[in-house]
Amino acid sequence: MSASLDIVSVGMVTAVGLDAPSSCAAMRARLDGFQETRFSAPGGWLVGAPVPLPRGWIGQKRLAHLLAAAIGEALDGTPDARDQSSVILCLPERDRVGSPVGDAAKLVAQVSRISETELAGRTKIVTHGRPSGHVALEQARRMLGSGAAKYVMIAGVDSYLTTGATAHYLSRRRLLTTGNPDGFIPGEAAGAVICVRSSGKGLQLLGLGLSREPGSIYNSADIPMRGDGMTSAYNTALQQTGIELNQLGYRIADLIGEQFWFKQSALANLRLLRGRHDFQDIWSPAESIGNIGAAVGPVMLGVAFTAALKGYAAGDPVLVEASNDDGGCAAAVFARREA
Repeated sequence: MSASLDIVSVGMVTAVGLDAPSSCAAMRARLDGFQETRFSAPGGWLVGAPVPLPRGWIGQKRLAHLLAAAIGEALDGTPDARDQSSVILCLPERDRVGSPVGDAAKLVAQVSRISETELAGRTKIVTHGRPSGHVALEQARRMLGSGAAKYVMIAGVDSYLTTGATAHYLSRRRLLTTGNPDGFIPGEAAGAVICVRSSGKGLQLLGLGLSREPGSIYNSADIPMRGDGMTSAYNTALQQTGIELNQLGYRIADLIGEQFWFKQSALANLRLLRGRHDFQDIWSPAESIGNIGAAVGPVMLGVAFTAALKGYAAGDPVLVEASNDDGGCAAAVFARREA
């Protein structure tokens, strides 16, 4: 059994809020940040979910401000972590068309300058897109378990609202438009969570599973998607937790809007759900903030943490899942620590 890990503070910046409390309240109320963007699409302007920043920063500088705000909020909740935490930064896949991140080292330097917190030299980069947060969780619990770090901050930032990204995904018929109902809404966001080995409070990681789906959305062999990857990720996380799927309280998933991801999650659920069970709700931040890529891991963890802290979670424990276009699948089970 891997070392325990607790999430003790969070921060986020999304299309529906510039901090975690407002973002989570808006998502709980099922508000959304969707609006017409400056990008054209068949039938009119492309609908996206931009963050309403006070200034019109663009490119990597915009990402730096998003990330600095999320990191600052998380550190405000755990001040001792400011100078003592290792950082794992979740970013888009290196080969993703239209990625907003040109130079990760430069981004870290920009965030350090804006947040007035030196991050260079203690930051690791994870570039697996949406499951990056789960990969970072695995690294974080190893670091905490070995004593290599007292605090680990998992942060993520991403945006699909770039010229290159919108053009590419429009050409692949991946974006939601008037002529394509089976697409996603491009968004942008940043999130951050502070992890410690064991605090006796917050949200405790009980199990974590990482796997790969052979029938990924872009697989060249045209292998049908059977949900093998997500089923394996679920199974590993549940086995580490010591429970069955029917004992979960609810799930949070990165269901970005396309049928493929709903089918994948449903297949994993159908293949593992046994026996009597109560209703299990499933929350998807994309319903409010669109597809936010590598930021979704920390944001979903922030949603789970806030729901547990404020007492409106749909049950306990919660399973958080994510997957990417290359077939990467991940699932993690968390439970609320009693204060």
